[in-house]
Amino acid sequence: MGKYLIKRTKTGIKFDLKAGNNEVIATSEVYTTERACRNGIASVQKNAPIAAIENQTAEGYATEKHPKFEIYTDKAGEFRFRLKATNGQIIAVSEGYKAMSGCMNGIESVKKNAGSEIVMQEEK
Repeated sequence: MGKYLIKRTKTGIKFDLKAGNNEVIATSEVYTTERACRNGIASVQKNAPIAAIENQTAEGYATEKHPKFEIYTDKAGEFRFRLKATNGQIIAVSEGYKAMSGCMNGIESVKKNAGSEIVMQEEK
């Protein structure tokens, strides 16, 4: 099972969802408070397992209702996904993947690890 790692940044606080192998599979925005960050985690836990997948790289793709994972290509031509909550807000984003299969595996990993425990990173 994975874990949510909450960590402080120069501008606030964010979380990474890590898979069992300790690879980061999704990252949040930067929040101003730990409470807001924990609310973001709760939203991923609630929405990821039931989210549809909308592949925006496919021609004539079907628009899905929220919550959903949106697959798109970035400026470097890599595949990425973003998880949107029921209200349409982005609650987690992925790294870039060279292949669509890697991106799809990332989504499945987020769905599988959504219920993971929350861990605070130690201050250095």
